[in-house]
Amino acid sequence: MGTGAELTPIINGCKSGDAECFAQVVDLYGGRCYGYFYRLTGDRDLSDELLSELFMKLVEKIGSYKGGAFESWLFRIAANIFHDHLRGRKRHKKLVEGRRAELEQRPTETARSDLTGDKLDKLQTQLNRLDADTRDLIVLRYYSEMSFKEIAEMRSEPIGTALSKLHRGLRKLRELMEG
Repeated sequence: MGTGAELTPIINGCKSGDAECFAQVVDLYGGRCYGYFYRLTGDRDLSDELLSELFMKLVEKIGSYKGGAFESWLFRIAANIFHDHLRGRKRHKKLVEGRRAELEQRPTETARSDLTGDKLDKLQTQLNRLDADTRDLIVLRYYSEMSFKEIAEMRSEPIGTALSKLHRGLRKLRELMEG
């Protein structure tokens, strides 16, 4: 993405309400943010909804951006939106039970997809089996292409903690993929 100096005029334009500047931010980050949501949810429609919500929040909150890594600030908002979504789902027990039933059926689908060599479906299924925090870390690092430093800053934790959690999460994902 752009450097801080390249983003400054775009961000200043957003702060003054310039629709073209907001469109530039969407162009720069829309694909990565959608990928982030899709890897967490495995659902295209939900990912579109969460992405729309993210950019609505961006319009609301751009005035609170005070400098620093814009990307980290934006992905922190994305992570909060996803976690708000999870909390909302927990309030609707029926939806959670439906998702659990879907996840219980996926290993059978995964076995079939393995026979056809479709590793991406298996990866998505196994990502869904990880806890939300671990899945979030893996998606931020490998699908949203954030550095360990950016992830640690976004999560307000030491870089060693983020590295350790990610390492354990990757080990667990590898075990699930091999199993």
